[in-house]
Amino acid sequence: MKFRSIFLVAIFTLIYGGLIFRLYNLQVERGFIYFGRVEARDNIIENSKLVRGAIYFTDRYDNQIQVAINKKFPIIYAVPEKITQPEKIAETLAPIIGWNKEKLTASLSKPDDAYELLAEKISAEQIQSVEALGLKGIYIDTQDFRYYPFRGLASQLIGFFGFNEKNNQPVGLYGLESFYNDKLKNNEDLILTVDRNLQAQAEEVLGNLITKFQATGGTAIIQKPATGEILALTNKPDFDPNDYNQAEVSSFLNPAIKSLYEPGSVLKIITMAAGLDSKKITPETTFYDNGSVTLNGKTIENWDKKAHGKITMTNVIEESINTGAVWAEKTTGHDLFYDYLVKFGLNKATGIDFSQERIGNLANLEKKQARDIDFATVSFGQGIAVTPLELINAFSAIANGGNLMRPFLNAELKPKIITRVISPETSRQLKEMMVSAVEKARVAAIANYRVAGKTGTAQAPDFKNGGYTADVINTYIGFAPANNPQFVILLKIDKPRGAPLAGLSVVPAFKELAQFVLNYYNIPPDKLVIK
Repeated sequence: MKFRSIFLVAIFTLIYGGLIFRLYNLQVERGFIYFGRVEARDNIIENSKLVRGAIYFTDRYDNQIQVAINKKFPIIYAVPEKITQPEKIAETLAPIIGWNKEKLTASLSKPDDAYELLAEKISAEQIQSVEALGLKGIYIDTQDFRYYPFRGLASQLIGFFGFNEKNNQPVGLYGLESFYNDKLKNNEDLILTVDRNLQAQAEEVLGNLITKFQATGGTAIIQKPATGEILALTNKPDFDPNDYNQAEVSSFLNPAIKSLYEPGSVLKIITMAAGLDSKKITPETTFYDNGSVTLNGKTIENWDKKAHGKITMTNVIEESINTGAVWAEKTTGHDLFYDYLVKFGLNKATGIDFSQERIGNLANLEKKQARDIDFATVSFGQGIAVTPLELINAFSAIANGGNLMRPFLNAELKPKIITRVISPETSRQLKEMMVSAVEKARVAAIANYRVAGKTGTAQAPDFKNGGYTADVINTYIGFAPANNPQFVILLKIDKPRGAPLAGLSVVPAFKELAQFVLNYYNIPPDKLVIK
């Protein structure tokens, strides 16, 4: 009996001795290895915390509205060193997180791996499904991500924060996230001149316009002419920056700033500006319209195919007469006309705080053998390529009394005059001509306000075969109140179905948006009718 007791004690001593040795080995000799792995995993999670400044819109009351922020989202991660049956776990987990079973098995079959991120921004249903499985080595946690609460609103303006083929760490990509990346990564906020309510309204009006006319795309910009501030800027189609990897790369570009187009008859205002400011013509100067003009063997006709007889320069703007613009340009002189196009900034960057701004193209007028026909077509907006931003900035100079401003988006920047383009008197004359055009057509007219505006319907170029297609690009630029303009609006749609004139498409949309801006800012009327 005594021998049996001694034997049992010896056996248990050996067993416990082995366990103690194993525990010592795990906790002391190998503990630093496991501690290192846990620490490494914790460091990965800790380093995922996003430190980046927010981006804000404003409103008329100077409230700041967050449009790009950092937000925690749930993630699923694995600790492969704790997983003993990777294939079995992969079989049940793969359908929930959208992985290929074989690929997931490989990721889980790493005995020395302490952390594998499996899914980001998971849904409540995914969380519930994973928790119900109770899989060993599979965990749910949170991680910081860039979040855009208004989704597609101003997406091409804001850009996004993420990865591309050039960066193994997330970085600001496209738009303001890119242009102000250094500021934002230092945890400094970016407050914009963009008004959230005007931006939303501009997007709604543009979206409805494109849908109604089945256009391929479009642009809307609202600018404060006195300062150059951009109050709203949008393009369609756009994208959701929260899911940028689901969109086409072409959707990330900002056509308002990065794409050139032929503006059409809106450019007649710039043609008149050159003639008026150089004293070559006046609003009352007359010429006789025969309905067409032939230059260098090519014939230019009026859009309505009519001959209008003896008319003034104001009539040319009211009726948008091509031959009248051609006559005004010729009377001004090619060199002076070109100089004013340059003064208005139509072949140079505006200086806006945005990445990779395109510049306008005046190549048809800059070639050695530039012909009369080249200058003639540019006088009414064909054969010239500009960005919508360059165009609205030029019209802001007309609205504000003649100063070309630097447009800007960062509210910390100050207004900056680039140059004086035209005299205050020329600005006044052009406003009156544009007001006359609105009051005669009536489509853009708003009760109790003097509205100034000009249409443009340009043929879309045929980039494959040369020349032009049957498609059109419709533009309208206008401002109000004409006596003291508080805003300038540009609306453009590309290739509306049926090729309607701008007066039937963008002009009513301009009126809707202009009425909203007038009401929103409570701008007093400048045309009260006393009965």
